[in-house]
Amino acid sequence: MNDLGHGRNPALYGQYTDAFINQATATGKPFFLMANAHDPHRPFYGNDHAEWYQDATNAPSAVAPSATFSADQITTPGFLADLPPVRQEIAEYYSSVRRADDTVGAVLDVLKQRQIEQNTIVIFLSDNGMAFPFAKTNCYLHSTKTPWIMRWPAQIKPGHVDAEHIISGIDLMPTLLDAVGLEAPPGMDGFSFMPLLQGQTQKGRDLVFTQFHQTAGKRNYPMRCVQSARYGYIFNPWSNGTRVFKNEAQAGRTMQSMREATDAADIARRVEFFLYRTREELYDFSQDPDALNNLIDDPAHANELNRLRAALDTWMETTQDPALEAYRKRSSAVASEALMEAMAVTLGGE
Repeated sequence: MNDLGHGRNPALYGQYTDAFINQATATGKPFFLMANAHDPHRPFYGNDHAEWYQDATNAPSAVAPSATFSADQITTPGFLADLPPVRQEIAEYYSSVRRADDTVGAVLDVLKQRQIEQNTIVIFLSDNGMAFPFAKTNCYLHSTKTPWIMRWPAQIKPGHVDAEHIISGIDLMPTLLDAVGLEAPPGMDGFSFMPLLQGQTQKGRDLVFTQFHQTAGKRNYPMRCVQSARYGYIFNPWSNGTRVFKNEAQAGRTMQSMREATDAADIARRVEFFLYRTREELYDFSQDPDALNNLIDDPAHANELNRLRAALDTWMETTQDPALEAYRKRSSAVASEALMEAMAVTLGGE
C-alpha cells in the first residue's frame, strides 16, 4: 500500500502494471493481475491524512483526484438522512471514487499502450457497499449490490447491461475458468455466468445468498440473507434488543449528524433501528430499494417470506452453517445467545 502512495496514486498503479506485464511478456506467459485500489476506503479525500501528500518518509505520496465534488452537487441516497454533514461526507466519498476511476484508467491505458487490450479480460468489481450506515458490513441491497463491470472485446458486447440475472462473488472463479477453457474443480461453489456475458439468458439464477460474520474491530454480528430479483430476507441472530451494532461506517460525519438530529423523530427511529436491528427483516426491493419498510409481519407478503425462509434453511443446511440451529429456533433468545458464544470462540471476537 505504501509503495502505491497509500493506495491512492493512479500513476504508480500504471507503472507497476507496466512492469508486471513486461515481466509476463519476457517469460512468454499469460498473466493474472489483481490491482486493489484503496479508494474509496475511509478516510475519504478532503478528510484524509495530510502526511500522505507530504512524503515525509520518502514513501510515494497520495495525489488528488482528477476531479472533486462538493456538497451542493450531491443527492443523498435514500437510506440516509438528508443532512448537510451527510452530503459533505458523500461528496468526499465521491471524490475518492473518482480517484479509484483514475486508477482504473491508468491500468487500462497500459493495456492499450501494450496493444493487448483486445486479448485481455478486464473485471472491475467492489467487495462491499459504500462505508456508510445501512451499507458496508451488512446484508442490505446497498451492502451487496456492488459494481461489477467486465470488458472482453472478443466476447462481450460493449455497453450491454444485464438487469435481469443475479450473480455472486463466488461465481468469479468458475466464470474465469470457463472463459479460458478449463473445467472447475468438483464441489466448487458458484457457477459460470459466461452465457450472460455473451448476451444470453441463464436459468437457475433466481436467488443469491449473502452472509456477514465479523467487523474489522473483531465484533461478531452474524447475519444471513437470501435475495431474489425482488425481495430480500435477512436473519440477524445477534439482535436481542440490547446488543448494539458498531462498525467502521459509523465513524464519520454521517452517523454523528444523524445521532444529533434529535428533533427529527424519523431520523431518531432510523438510528435506533440501525443500532439494535431486529431478528428478521423482509423488504420488497422493487418498491423499497433503501430497505425502509420491514414487511416481516405483513400478511400480504407471507407467501414470499415463507419461500425465502425455506430457501435459506436449505442453503444453511447444505453449507453446514453453524447458525442453522439458531435459525430454526429463531424465536428463541436462548438459541441466539448460544450462537453468539460459539461465534466468539470460533472467530475470536467479542
